[in-house]
Amino acid sequence: MNFRSLVDHVTGEPYLAVSTRGDDLLHDPFLNKGAAFTREERDLFGLRGLLPDHVATIEEQLMRVASQIDQKSTDLERNIYLNGLMDRNETLFYRFVLEHLEETVPIIYTPTVAKACRHWSRIYRTAHGIYITPRDRGRIAEVLLARPVEETPVIVVTDNERILGIGDQGAGGMGIPIGKLALYTAAAGIHPTRCIPISLDVGTNNAELLADPLYLGFREPRLRGEAYDSLIAEFVMAVKEVFPDALLQWEDFSNRTSFTNLRTYRDVLPSFNDDIQGTAAMVVAGLLAATDHIGERLGSQTIVIAGAGSAGHGIREQILSAMVDEGTDLAEAARRIFVLDSRGLVTEGRGNLSPIKRELAAPAEVLDGWTVEQDPPSLLDVVRNTKATVLIGVSGQSGLFTEDVIRELATHTDRPIVLPLSNPTSHTEVTPENALRWSDGRAIVATGSPFPPVVYDGRTHRIGQANNVFIFPGMGLGVLTVRARKVSDRMFLAAAKVLAASVSADLIEQGQIYPDISSVREVSRAVAVAVAREAIAEGLADEPDDLEGAIDAAMWMPAYLPYRPAAV
Repeated sequence: MNFRSLVDHVTGEPYLAVSTRGDDLLHDPFLNKGAAFTREERDLFGLRGLLPDHVATIEEQLMRVASQIDQKSTDLERNIYLNGLMDRNETLFYRFVLEHLEETVPIIYTPTVAKACRHWSRIYRTAHGIYITPRDRGRIAEVLLARPVEETPVIVVTDNERILGIGDQGAGGMGIPIGKLALYTAAAGIHPTRCIPISLDVGTNNAELLADPLYLGFREPRLRGEAYDSLIAEFVMAVKEVFPDALLQWEDFSNRTSFTNLRTYRDVLPSFNDDIQGTAAMVVAGLLAATDHIGERLGSQTIVIAGAGSAGHGIREQILSAMVDEGTDLAEAARRIFVLDSRGLVTEGRGNLSPIKRELAAPAEVLDGWTVEQDPPSLLDVVRNTKATVLIGVSGQSGLFTEDVIRELATHTDRPIVLPLSNPTSHTEVTPENALRWSDGRAIVATGSPFPPVVYDGRTHRIGQANNVFIFPGMGLGVLTVRARKVSDRMFLAAAKVLAASVSADLIEQGQIYPDISSVREVSRAVAVAVAREAIAEGLADEPDDLEGAIDAAMWMPAYLPYRPAAV
């Protein structure tokens, strides 16, 4: 590390003892202050003449960033600019994001990050993160050592196969770990030097990328089978060796590998899959907030989930846990949740079900007495025959929730709950406007991507965004603070409960079942406290003397500190 955080014993002023000088200091993204270096610092660190004369305040720099952002004509250009700012001056980048959360989160992450991943090799500018390929087999620990850290890190890793709703993006999937970790820092204050984005570039089956002369990734077909599994095993053990106690987040793996990796390694090192567990916690939080608002229990709802992949599986399991925690019998809870894939309802009677889908399958006898128009039963068949009250979409199929489906849902309850969660925006199962119009304004709607408010029959309905940013940063902060030895399912349920409780009555009255993004720091802190307490209660972590004080101390605020030369 090129700096140490210290406190002046006489004045009590915090400062950084910095060992880097001159041009190297201006090219260190965490230490660079740009034109905000004081005149004294310019003399002490050999910067005289390397900067314009004016000593800028961070407020002036923020105004300049806003001005430059305004000159960009597309969200992709804004994404490129903000990532460039992060590569030059992390403190300024995170300060700008914090002060403009509503505008910047959709730019640095979903939905714009999908475009950045798609064009990754063509917009590539600066090395960021760690790329591991099959060429590194037997040397992965050595590769990881190239990124030293002094504090326990959080790692976000992807193998790039299922990037949001756009599929295999090869090396371009690196945009996802970078974006996720930016949210760890912005939302929960985890210091950027503790954040390590990793791409397991095991090849790609994307023919367009393989034919692109500018493609930067491992230009081979995607690794499968034992060769893939052994590379994952070496990677996990290398993380455990190089970064003891690190938190590992699996991100955007395909259905064929996501469950296997999570279940194989969640007891080896603290790890979780945000697509499976984080999304599920978000959904449960929204359902708890919505059902509490309408005066009903979660266990009294009949829930249909469109999408039998990682997210659908995780959502079903977390809803079951929440219903049981609320007092519902497990068998009764299971009878209230129905999952569909692209063919229709997943039942035990269907052939060729994968092991994961068999876990989701409804008993074959559930169809007794049903009137259906399709075999397997369609979404409309299922909503009609189950008298569903909640509809959740994680299918990636735009327009799947048709007018017939929404109108049928609305016949079974005064306040149908509709959660079209697929990203990016173009893949959403139904727009909020249509969901409200087809339910005569009665639906409670939340989406995966941001949508503007909808005016229906003279009333403004605010649309909450089921953004995992309200879950995973706080999860990471809680786990790292108490050095939890495992990330348990009950830790996600604790996070969901806290998130549901954080939505104000005023917001819910306007139809919004998730907080405003502007409150993400406060929510992340509350989630971190709840997660840490649950870890301690389960015997997965030791309790510090002052838990909340330790969490507060771990939350970095992006502000310039004075610099002093480090002692030789």
